Amino acid sequence: MKTVACVIQDGFAPFEFGVACEAFGLDRTDDGVPNFDFRIVAPRAGVVQSKLGFSVNVEHDLSFAYEADLVVFCPLPREYWSKIDPLLLELARDAVARDAWVISVCSGSFILAAAGVLDGRRATTHWMYAHVMAEMYPQIDIDPDVLFVQDDRIITSAGTAAGIDACLHLLRQEIGAELTNRIARRMVVPPQRDGGQAQFIDRPIPVAPSDSFAVVADWAVEHLRDDLTVDLLAAKALMSPRTFARRFKAEYGATPAAWLARQRIIHAQRMLERTGLGLDQIAEECGFGSAAVLRQNFARVLGTTPTSYRARFSCAEEEEEAPAA
Repeated sequence: MKTVACVIQDGFAPFEFGVACEAFGLDRTDDGVPNFDFRIVAPRAGVVQSKLGFSVNVEHDLSFAYEADLVVFCPLPREYWSKIDPLLLELARDAVARDAWVISVCSGSFILAAAGVLDGRRATTHWMYAHVMAEMYPQIDIDPDVLFVQDDRIITSAGTAAGIDACLHLLRQEIGAELTNRIARRMVVPPQRDGGQAQFIDRPIPVAPSDSFAVVADWAVEHLRDDLTVDLLAAKALMSPRTFARRFKAEYGATPAAWLARQRIIHAQRMLERTGLGLDQIAEECGFGSAAVLRQNFARVLGTTPTSYRARFSCAEEEEEAPAA
């Protein structure tokens, strides 16, 4: 992936627009992250009005987007959902037809839905709008409960911060977990939120932050090779297993088992990138037990094999040379 087109139109949402700019548009070569040819495009070059009353001057029409490796569709104001610019619909169809990456953030999914490229696919959008999309486009399998959904090379995300998660998810596939973690650190966001995590958490901002969960989570990440049962984690948190499981999901938006599985995958990705250890060793270190189980989890979550992942993203030689530099 070398070229990225960020599509905006009148009424665009500044935060979600900024997410695309932050994820793909900044020069992070000092962190070893490759640069993308990132351009902001609109149906017609010129002044584009945001929904907050200010405007930006867009130099590019949609021509660049027809050749971009990734096309990002920013949110569309609700009053436009039933009258989307035909130029945007044509662009969405073309991008999917030529197998480019496509990301929609929040209500940008309505552009993809109107273009017909989500028909028969699983997708998501902001939970407040999911029922509207379901009524307007019954041929789409809409999941209102997750942060983002990837179906082939189309990624639809929920609102606001979920767009960050979707962008980081794509970057992990294109540049690897280690470089994506560097981007996440620069953005000061967690790199590990999985798409299946709940959009709507009972207490997204706890009244009193639970230090016990943070301590247990940090401890678990340091002991992934161990048999981390709910009973063990609950004991660490000084709770009953049932209370721990319920409160963990309320605070993290995922069950302890799902959260642990994701941490183990991320750890395996980094070990494949940064070490020359064999698959059995990596599987044991990450808590998968065997190379066969590691392969199964990689295929299920990442759609590839550990060996293929290492061949693409390994920087083990760089890690070995670093101390001598």
